[in-house]
Amino acid sequence: MLSIYMINTLFGIKKEMSARFDRIGRRMPITVIQADPNIVVEKKDGRVLIGAGSKKRAKKTENLFVKTAGFAPRIIKEIKVDGQESIDKSTKVDVSIFAPRDEVKITGVTKGKGFTGVVKRWGFAGGPKTHGQSDRHRAPGSIGQTTTPGRVYKGKKMAGHMGVTKLTITGLEVIEVDPANNLLIVKGSVPGAKNGYLVIEKTGTVKGYTPPPPQPKADRPLDEKEETESKKPATTENTEEQTEVTEQKTV
Repeated sequence: MLSIYMINTLFGIKKEMSARFDRIGRRMPITVIQADPNIVVEKKDGRVLIGAGSKKRAKKTENLFVKTAGFAPRIIKEIKVDGQESIDKSTKVDVSIFAPRDEVKITGVTKGKGFTGVVKRWGFAGGPKTHGQSDRHRAPGSIGQTTTPGRVYKGKKMAGHMGVTKLTITGLEVIEVDPANNLLIVKGSVPGAKNGYLVIEKTGTVKGYTPPPPQPKADRPLDEKEETESKKPATTENTEEQTEVTEQKTV
């Protein structure tokens, strides 16, 4: 199990968004991520390959993965690890590598928006809406240059295809980890559509949070179960002994 914690990256699938409330009653958005166990399919110098998902058909170049994992992973990522010697092939990595209050960065592919204009794609203000301008409301305006350079520069913001790009969101917080159902609940929104693959990487702990030190058993406060047990009346055996003593005293 120690070798698993050397890996801080996991593949997951975006399931849904919802909302929860924190300790002081503030509403916060959350994202539910289904992170089934990933598998180590290859070891290299200071690096390992982890894979997730499975393909129906494997290529000849993926025969090594099929031999190791029993299937061809749908997506593969190479990550750096320390102590690679203790990590074996076909080792499974699950959501237990994360814990609440961990800080993660999540990478995904954004939703596709199709061919869009400059107002939606780049936030242009558009043209004037008065003085007879009937078809310039969402137009980009002039894109030409003067005689020098006599051309349009590369990278000019214009209408075109929007979305389906790689995007990374940093500084996200892990709210809950459910190893039984392979679920990871993260505060905030993540890129991509439902059932889209995500790369979740642990970057540290949320700033300003220090885990409380473990309290000794003698000094720690009693929980509800222990407190109720301590308040229970004596057992029937003790009450019978007490009645016998009182009867002897009266005699």
